[in-house]
Amino acid sequence: MSSPVIDDVQIRENERKEVLAKAEVAKKVAPEIAVLGTGIKNDILQAAAVALEERAEEIIAANASDIAAGRESGMEESLIDRLSLNEARIAGIAGGLRQVAALTDPVGEVLRGHVMENGIQMKQIRVPLGVMGMVYEARPNVTVDAFGLALKSGNVALLRGSSTAVHSNTVLVEILQDVLASFDLPREAVQLLPCETRASVQDLITARGLVDVVIPRGGAGLINAVVTGATVPTIETGTGNCHFYIDHEVNLEQAISMLLNGKTRRPSVCNATETALLDASLSAADKLAVVQALQAAGVTVHGRVAELAEFGATDVVEATETDWDSEYLTLDIAVAEVDGVDGAIEHITKYSTQHTEAIATKNIETAQRFADRVDAAAIMINASTAFTDGEQYGMGAEIGISTQKLHARGPMALPELTSTKWILQGTGQIRP
Repeated sequence: MSSPVIDDVQIRENERKEVLAKAEVAKKVAPEIAVLGTGIKNDILQAAAVALEERAEEIIAANASDIAAGRESGMEESLIDRLSLNEARIAGIAGGLRQVAALTDPVGEVLRGHVMENGIQMKQIRVPLGVMGMVYEARPNVTVDAFGLALKSGNVALLRGSSTAVHSNTVLVEILQDVLASFDLPREAVQLLPCETRASVQDLITARGLVDVVIPRGGAGLINAVVTGATVPTIETGTGNCHFYIDHEVNLEQAISMLLNGKTRRPSVCNATETALLDASLSAADKLAVVQALQAAGVTVHGRVAELAEFGATDVVEATETDWDSEYLTLDIAVAEVDGVDGAIEHITKYSTQHTEAIATKNIETAQRFADRVDAAAIMINASTAFTDGEQYGMGAEIGISTQKLHARGPMALPELTSTKWILQGTGQIRP
């Protein structure tokens, strides 16, 4: 009988070999996918959407296994919600593929160009990135979104999902591979990587020369581990400690409606509102109305108890420093008073993850000051933070929300999954 140590070593070695083998195959098939025409890519996406709907029972059965295992292991309900699939969600995922099919193909788009003085014609065009690695947590919808966006932008997808969604992801990838095969294309244009150990993430993000880019999508721990440990170029998708500032010049009923929408519509997503900032100049009655509306909606309010008690708020959880920079992803929210818009800007600057920041105000100058001085991928003026979403932006399915400042920022869709190259065409010119 082999020892557990030897077994663990063997599992780890087999996993490493599998990741590298799949990356090598992905690199080989990438040129074939890169030159696919728009029509064939759209046909594949449409066929994949139909296949997902037709095999919904199979997907839901696999997903039920993941949910059962998650609950048995004590997974939080917010993560269970992210993990769960039903017919409506599968229809939504299929709809995302159809939306991507309807979008303009970015590959081959001419970004700029001119004729040099010597007659050489030059142009810069969009081209696929190549092999795109995705590292993500318990969200099987990302499996399909990544495939759809990768294919439409001419890329090959290497998917390293979470072990908590392994059954769901396995079935989804099999369905997508079956569709590719029906078009006489390599099944390896989308592959699911092993997830028995966390070390397989490191294998992917250090496969320099085989993988062209890695995109992490998940919690702060996952993103930080990928960004700091990768030798492959990385596009960072950030966590969302999103703030909603309510100015003293405001339609309070609208402000409360937007705040509740951002917090309670779907608390487990990155565009959910996590902190409410109240202008100290609001009346005590208005501030109390905001807190009580949150509590009536089932939201637990965290804040400085003494500060909030001054305007009559009760049942508040005393906030620690952690609350101000937390992405709760639950029905919890931090609430604080600030000294006007400048106080809100100061607070946001200190604690923001630069995802989405919102303001409710009637004052155009106040709104402009907020928009000009807050550094984030998205600024919402009199709108819920929930609108930071690729589908809402008209991009179709998104690969994530980028909070970095290089190459891509905000919802990342097709154009953000391409690079560029220069093509110069001459008639025999030589440089003096």
